[in-house]
Amino acid sequence: MLQAMAGIDSSLLAGYQAELAQKAQVGQLRRCRELVWTPEAGPMAVQVEGRPAINFSSNDYLGLARHPRLQGGAMLAVQNYGTGSTASRLIGGTNPLVLELEAKVAAFKHAEAALVFNSGYQANVAILQAILGPDDFVFSDRLNHASLIDGCLLSKARWTRYRHLDLGHLAEKLAQAPAEARKWIITDSVFSMDGDYPDLKALVAIAEHYGALVMVDEAHATGLFGHGGAGLCQQFGVSDRVALQMGTFSKALGGSGAYVAGPKVLMDWLVNQARGFIYSTAQSPAVLGASLAALDLVLDESVWRERLWQNVRTLERAVMTHGLQEWIPLPLKSPIVPVLIGDSAQTVAISEALLAAGYFVQGIRPPTVPPKTARLRIALSAAHTDAQIEALCVALVTLLRSFG
Repeated sequence: MLQAMAGIDSSLLAGYQAELAQKAQVGQLRRCRELVWTPEAGPMAVQVEGRPAINFSSNDYLGLARHPRLQGGAMLAVQNYGTGSTASRLIGGTNPLVLELEAKVAAFKHAEAALVFNSGYQANVAILQAILGPDDFVFSDRLNHASLIDGCLLSKARWTRYRHLDLGHLAEKLAQAPAEARKWIITDSVFSMDGDYPDLKALVAIAEHYGALVMVDEAHATGLFGHGGAGLCQQFGVSDRVALQMGTFSKALGGSGAYVAGPKVLMDWLVNQARGFIYSTAQSPAVLGASLAALDLVLDESVWRERLWQNVRTLERAVMTHGLQEWIPLPLKSPIVPVLIGDSAQTVAISEALLAAGYFVQGIRPPTVPPKTARLRIALSAAHTDAQIEALCVALVTLLRSFG
């Protein structure tokens, strides 16, 4: 392989190298960093490229990724069904586990039916390409996740972005669309880089007034909000008025993959039209088994959610105690807590300084977030201790002040 690569004319790759160098100059060069969990060192303890730290960058909000019930569900599924699904869903990959999971998701989300996908990104792109066409109008929150943006773009629908959480602006844009056109409103529930969320009851009322359908991405709300962790649609009481509720198993539910729930006619449509569903190998039995166990766990036990929200309140108190409100506006709406810095290079420097102090808080830079809004992204977990949260704030305020 190395010999074959050596045969490529390096001048043909020079443009890529130059652009990478430019990214490095402005603090936007990214790379994957090895992270090893070290539970013997304490809750949320990891090693990041060999350096010990407490992980404040994980989406494992309920601390379930290593829960014995999820591990047991995965191992039992492998024993009973093997290691691979062996085919796409329409060819031969629909086993009893996936049907059981889809039925449980539908009940969990108070919907007629559900489908399971391999990832949240795949799900959003596949769903939007399937339900939207060139004659349709789609209205998307300006800070929606990249997968929603890409799905809207690839659908070739008439795409409008309204100002973040500005429902008045959304209504203005809807009023400009033809009354007879098919219209969809697409929004995250909890926004992954800001931790805020829309008033879904008001949003749905606007949709109904203008004859629009609604799709809500519950990836960062599943397991955290609503009765039994069913999400923000359930908490706002609009589950039966939202056409599609998408979510993931890979965050609070501690596993992998995604789902979408809604009317059966839309699930049937996706089975026939969603290319990401049709042409992907079905999820493995281990992944399905873990997801089934996770759903049972969050419905059976609320202690994880209660502990997580206690940690959110603990962080609020620490922010006030240490005078961090300049960087962390209160009150906190979710376990996702942005620490606004602005400059990308400075954000990277502060993140590295925190890691040296024993805290892994990833820096988030454009294009993941808008220009000049680089930030540290604190992600709280039910597994964090009060002492860890307090110590993070002490280190954070010292570094923020030292960096000016």
